[in-house]
Amino acid sequence: MYNRDEDKYQKAKKRVEEIKGFYSNLITYLIVIPLLGYLNYRTTDFPWAIFPAVGWGLGLLFHGICAFGFNPLLGKNWEERKIKELMNSDEF
Repeated sequence: MYNRDEDKYQKAKKRVEEIKGFYSNLITYLIVIPLLGYLNYRTTDFPWAIFPAVGWGLGLLFHGICAFGFNPLLGKNWEERKIKELMNSDEF
């Protein structure tokens, strides 16, 4: 029983760290991208700031998907089900 509780605690702790990392990334994005936009506006007519905004934004989107456990392709809890399936098979 203790082992199962410890496993649940470790998984929850890992998820909290992932979510915390996502929010740190989001806050940094919300600070840096407007600064880049301002710098772009003040220096040139070419809108180069869109490239880091879109690139980082896509990375942020995927980071959020992973941190919050949303997986539209494999469904909710797919990884957990696959681990149980493999543990119950004769393969391992």
